[in-house]
Amino acid sequence: MKAMIFAAGLGTRLKPLTDTLPKALVPVCGKPLIEHVARKLYKAGIAEAVVNIHYFADKIEEWVNEQQWITTTEKAEGKMFMALSDERAQLLETGGAVLHARRHLEGCGSFLIHNVDILSDCDIAWFASQTREDALASLLVSNRKTTRFLLFEPDTMRLVGWMNTDSGDYHVISPEIVPAQCRALAFSGIHIMSDKVLALMEEYVKEKGLVADDEKGTRFPIMNFYMWAAAKCPIYGVEAESLEFIDVGKLDALKPAEEFVKKHE
Repeated sequence: MKAMIFAAGLGTRLKPLTDTLPKALVPVCGKPLIEHVARKLYKAGIAEAVVNIHYFADKIEEWVNEQQWITTTEKAEGKMFMALSDERAQLLETGGAVLHARRHLEGCGSFLIHNVDILSDCDIAWFASQTREDALASLLVSNRKTTRFLLFEPDTMRLVGWMNTDSGDYHVISPEIVPAQCRALAFSGIHIMSDKVLALMEEYVKEKGLVADDEKGTRFPIMNFYMWAAAKCPIYGVEAESLEFIDVGKLDALKPAEEFVKKHE
């Protein structure tokens, strides 16, 4: 299995740190976020990864090239092979990023997506073992406090919608679905996709009339695609009980993130 690390974001909630460096290079316990994520994936047996770059792309590229444990030219024993998916021309959001990285992901069978600003104690091997053969995608979720939830059928754990408890907004893939009768769980930003998703994304782009550009790519959020695709193909939630999880997207999350790293790494 390959992996893709989402590292192209602007990191506006981490200003002023991100005035001079990308979110991926924000340090936690002396190592940038991207290193924490990449090493976790490598330890789990994932030796090939794709990283999308946009904001301060040159700095991420420079960091990758400086790492003795990473190779970008050819696969080598004992090293992680890392390819860069260039989004300098246009930030493509999460769905567009996957489609733009298609040439790196096609034919791999499945690949894991991991946000660069997420730290967790998720057992990646366990998560991979929980994916079902018919799954277009498997989303790591947990029962934790948040205002944004994904909705799943209680018996099958198939994805059927989302809801925002702050605004009261919700979306379901069928009018027969009652949100109150669904399991509401929080998404972790970690998910596994079948590479069959790439062809379906092309279909989504055409059906939605999105502007496609061979060089710049096509911009769309992954969750919008998931809601469209869930009506056609099974997308499942995989619940991780007692998941320890930190979204290092804000300045006040940096201290808890350091405590987390000291505990788990």
